[in-house]
Amino acid sequence: MRHIQQPGPAGPERIIAHPVRAQAVDVELPRGTSLLTALHDLARAHGAEGGCLTLSGGALGPFAYVIPALAPDPSHAAYYSDTFRPAGATRLDIASITVGFRDGAPFFHCHGFWTEAYGRPGGGHMLPDETIIAVPIRATGVLISGARFEALQDAETGFKLFTPVATTPPRAGSANGIAIRLCPNQDITAALEAATAGAGFAAARLHGGVGSIIGARYDNAPPVDNFATEMLIRDGVIRPGATRLDVAMVDLTGQLSAGVLTPGDNPVLMTLEAVLTPN
Repeated sequence: MRHIQQPGPAGPERIIAHPVRAQAVDVELPRGTSLLTALHDLARAHGAEGGCLTLSGGALGPFAYVIPALAPDPSHAAYYSDTFRPAGATRLDIASITVGFRDGAPFFHCHGFWTEAYGRPGGGHMLPDETIIAVPIRATGVLISGARFEALQDAETGFKLFTPVATTPPRAGSANGIAIRLCPNQDITAALEAATAGAGFAAARLHGGVGSIIGARYDNAPPVDNFATEMLIRDGVIRPGATRLDVAMVDLTGQLSAGVLTPGDNPVLMTLEAVLTPN
């Protein structure tokens, strides 16, 4: 299986997980506000501390994003491109987003795919401080309490990465999901199956799904050989021996791809964040 040497030592925990109380939501985010503000307003309105969601429809503008790039020095295994700022309104196709905190302030981690004003398809890592909702966007997924995602410095990758951190433990018997982060160089399918089993679930539904893998091997599409990617999970059901992860990604050349991942042959590059609930 493919492997990328990270700049720092691998930590002992390869799957970081905390139990959470997950609330299902299906709402429309209003136009004229920042995506970051709209999502944190949504979480607060439900007494939650963030969550993992899928965004679809609507449009963004102004809007800024980056794509993966080669690292400029040995302090990281991969890095980000310069910032792109498409003109006009960008029509959102799909995005996966983790809503949490960085340095004590609201933050999100979002990978999306879209069509720019002049018809150009694109995808990448959306920037929280430069993304405004121009046309209402649908948000579905789960909001969580009992733990939240916080951007913590990660010695292995050299990045600040969203990691689930326990807050107020869910009331006895109220936890109905787990917030997870997967660490590098483990097969994404095997790790998700291990997390599902560790939570005591026979099968799980994946919510959100923001991260990266080392290129891609698909069951139903040509492989991606460029190692640095930004990926989202469009649909994920975790069932030992029968897991199906339908993903979309952009690589460091800007090439877009999508398909169902081949189990056992898709190692995590930097991270994967998600919430799993019993299915």
